[in-house]
Amino acid sequence: MYQIMVVDDEDYILKSLSRTLRAHTDWSVETYTSSMEALRRARTTVFDAVITDYIMPELNGLELLKEIREIQPDAIRILLTGVIDIDTLMSAINEAGAFRFIPKPWEDDQLLDSIGDGLKFRDIILENKMLAETVREQKEALKSMGYKG
Repeated sequence: MYQIMVVDDEDYILKSLSRTLRAHTDWSVETYTSSMEALRRARTTVFDAVITDYIMPELNGLELLKEIREIQPDAIRILLTGVIDIDTLMSAINEAGAFRFIPKPWEDDQLLDSIGDGLKFRDIILENKMLAETVREQKEALKSMGYKG
């Protein structure tokens, strides 16, 4: 089961997003209207994906994704916003490591596909990390047995 966090300060948008995402039975969705509350939760619970609105009180979505990136670098980060400008887009990608930037109003299929693609990408990255660690361990074991290859 994938853990997905959704953050938006507008309750009706959270309800709409939640309805859309809960159609996937292998996704567990947690919603937050406060970016600070979401950040506190992210410090205690691992999320596979974080979707946040850009314009929010306290921390904006970009700041939230930067913080999430620090504490959960493997989580897929998606910025959802009605404000589309190149500086925001570039910051989302470069500073927060956003996987996607989705404009409001969103298309349900586009949103679901983006999350699904992100989760597949995350799985591949994690698998590659595990394989690389296995290779390192095997090399160390061979070295300890005297192999010099």
